[in-house]
Amino acid sequence: MDRDKFLLSALVANEAGVLTRVSGMFARRGYNIESLSVGETEDPQISRITIACRGDDYTQDQIVKQLRKLPDVKAVMLMDAGNTVARELMLVKVNAELATRAQIHQTVEVFRAKVVDLMPASMTIEITGEKSKLDAFVSNLVPYGILELCRTGVTAIGRNTTILTQESEEE
Repeated sequence: MDRDKFLLSALVANEAGVLTRVSGMFARRGYNIESLSVGETEDPQISRITIACRGDDYTQDQIVKQLRKLPDVKAVMLMDAGNTVARELMLVKVNAELATRAQIHQTVEVFRAKVVDLMPASMTIEITGEKSKLDAFVSNLVPYGILELCRTGVTAIGRNTTILTQESEEE
């Protein structure tokens, strides 16, 4: 990960308008969100937001402080790159004429991806991994003709005993 790139995770109330308030805080202060992933946790009343941003130590500190001020935010953690498992999901639809299907299938196998839809003129492939893996996969598919692509944005979880909980925020 670039030196000025960072990930943060937040536990928030799983209610309407929370994402608007969180993203609004970024917009009001002029911080760009490079990637955002949101999903319900094991507790249906809590969602986890993973946000990828750029900024120096001061910017990181300010974002964390401002997020903690939002009433719907239960906990915030800067993710330590060396102690985090981070993944992204991508679906890519590629032109897959009969003449090139075998080559595309080889690329899919090499990257441990999965064909999830096969049509007469196209193939939709699912792949998960780190950003660099997904970027390399896309580069290998460009010659065949990418018809459509969508990515989830990064989601991350701490390794070992690094756990984001509401209780960890109170310490």
